[in-house]
Amino acid sequence: MTNKREFDVVVWGATGFTGKWVAKHLFDHYTQDRLRWAVAGRNANKIDELRDFIGDKEKEITSLIADSNDEISLQKMVKKTKVIISTVGPYAYYGSLLVKACAEAGTHYVDLTGEVPWMRDMIDEYHTTAIKSGARIVHSCGFDSIPSDMGNYFIQSRAKEKFNNYLNSVRFVLVKSKGGVSGGTVHSLLNVIEQAVKDKKIRRLMGNPYSLNPDPSFKGVDKGDQRSAKYSDELGKWTAPFVMAGINTRIVRRSNALMGFKYGKDFSYTETMATGAGFKGRSAASSIAGGLSLFTIVGLSKVGRKLISKILPSQGEGPNVDPENPGFYNIAFFGETKGGDKLRAKVTGDADPGYGSTSKMLAESAICLALCEDKLEVGGGFWTPSSAMGDHLLNRLEDNAGLTFELVES
Repeated sequence: MTNKREFDVVVWGATGFTGKWVAKHLFDHYTQDRLRWAVAGRNANKIDELRDFIGDKEKEITSLIADSNDEISLQKMVKKTKVIISTVGPYAYYGSLLVKACAEAGTHYVDLTGEVPWMRDMIDEYHTTAIKSGARIVHSCGFDSIPSDMGNYFIQSRAKEKFNNYLNSVRFVLVKSKGGVSGGTVHSLLNVIEQAVKDKKIRRLMGNPYSLNPDPSFKGVDKGDQRSAKYSDELGKWTAPFVMAGINTRIVRRSNALMGFKYGKDFSYTETMATGAGFKGRSAASSIAGGLSLFTIVGLSKVGRKLISKILPSQGEGPNVDPENPGFYNIAFFGETKGGDKLRAKVTGDADPGYGSTSKMLAESAICLALCEDKLEVGGGFWTPSSAMGDHLLNRLEDNAGLTFELVES
């Protein structure tokens, strides 16, 4: 389908904060004889600045010019490549025409969106088109939701090997992490809140734990995400609500549905974050829960959203980067079969989850779609990382993206 195209991968939005780090990962690890890749954006001057950032002194990397609001320019761009990496958010503002172009042209696509309403719209609008063209569209290939989706895939695969049964319930706990937040993430979250304020349909969607399932009317056992401080006997620590649970849990549940409910129609998946033991841990968990509630309340008003936008990084910006201290994260997975067999796993990342690890995961997801195109078991359509790429992606993440997946002895 895409074998005769000029490029394997094109990074769209390469001049933005995360896009620059995606391009740097590719430049540092993939010469053109290994991977035919290019960068794309709407501003030639910023692309020149990008070359300085990644170290492309000889201008080896081809650059393309296109615009999010110019459909013809997007169509020309996607026809040149097997896979598009999109880092241009909020996706509800800047991403729809690109998804349309990819679905129509049979061009595979990955992004790092966490915008549930927009993903639902894209699935409903272009899934049939992508099936016909052969385009594999895979949302949420960054910190939301690769560690969650592939972590669940890993522990489920090991449970099948060990117990000859899949796990009926899996619990994700972010144990420890160090990193910052990009302006794109902040503005995407604020955009979802704004949409929910204006549209009752979106409020219902955001309240539905299965809103990204192929059939969003599906009723499973999971209800809402954790909103208060709770003690985890498994971890021996207090836990708080995890801000990304709202997207990650829905991606994992969608994976289960796309794979024919192989984990069961009564499969349960939840996410929280650990804050520590004792009074200090409980106090921290309560503070986080209160802070997230306050953020949502403030974000309900236009004035509040403007205030948050001024305090946190603006669009295209991100945290200060220290190459000597790149950040990390450590996630625990607890699983149990219907018969009571238990399994524990750990997923770690060697860089800031918000940009360093995300940029590597996003890049390797795209490369997997490009280079394993003929090995994947699924055709065109809207997929999740695990349902589209499975072991092919798991291996790439461990080999090239600084992630580890391992079982933990109980």
